[in-house]
Amino acid sequence: MNEHDSLAAQFEKNRSHLRAVAYRMLGSLSEADDAVQEAWLKLSRSDASNVENLGGWLTTVVARVCLDMLRARNARREDSLEERTEKHIAEAPGAEPGARSRTLDPEQETLLAESVGLALLVVLDTLAPAERISFVLHDLFAVPFDEIATIVGRSPAAARQLASRARRRVQGADTAASGDVASQRKVVDAFLAALRAGDFDALVAVLDPDVVIHADRVAQPVEAMREVRGAENWAKGAIAAARGARFAQPALIGGAVGLVVAPRGRLFRVLRFTLAQGKIAAVEVIGDPERLRQLDLAVLAP
Repeated sequence: MNEHDSLAAQFEKNRSHLRAVAYRMLGSLSEADDAVQEAWLKLSRSDASNVENLGGWLTTVVARVCLDMLRARNARREDSLEERTEKHIAEAPGAEPGARSRTLDPEQETLLAESVGLALLVVLDTLAPAERISFVLHDLFAVPFDEIATIVGRSPAAARQLASRARRRVQGADTAASGDVASQRKVVDAFLAALRAGDFDALVAVLDPDVVIHADRVAQPVEAMREVRGAENWAKGAIAAARGARFAQPALIGGAVGLVVAPRGRLFRVLRFTLAQGKIAAVEVIGDPERLRQLDLAVLAP
């Protein structure tokens, strides 16, 4: 086996780890694969004979590539939350080991997003690039802060602070003021379970009989349908249009339990609830990208 083949074999051993790191940093499978491909190109052009920990070296390279991609993304962030451009590149004959093995499968990315956690991906997307890199590397992959510091160009203490700030955003700074989160979660979980199962009676049971549903013009383009009153009136239509329930996950929204709808980990809709006596008395459906960007979102503990 020549040196190139040996490097390729070592790279393949690290591929799944590198892809996992890159995906959590970028929230896009196509971009994650681009970052992994870039790591292979850098490895193939480098003298790796003196690298003692190739896995750590590759993780650092991928993290730096991801940081540059996140900064570039922020610089052009005028895009709609519903329309992030993706590059789908199939492997050409004789492609390098770092290249993708096949055209990106949307179902594959959906499953990956669900396994990572839709709410986590949504909240990570609200972090500044250096915060996201520091949090993902330390909290999700146990990379020491002295190594993270060299990637983000800060001191180890500053890298620790970046991760801490990101952690507060991810977990929610203070949920005590939101009331009984556990009881809210129970109601919202019952709502989501009924919606996913298409169970009309169970859905009506969790709604106040006089529930009021408001949707903005993006979530509901038909003006006459932006406000619906009555549990049974709304439940029929909600179940009929419940295909997106698969992509919904409970999250903290402004300190209270609601739902984020995030196909493939990209925020699409938010449902905010007003609860009264253990039932849902009001629902606000938000689809306006500008309003979505302004929401204070955090991940609920399992």
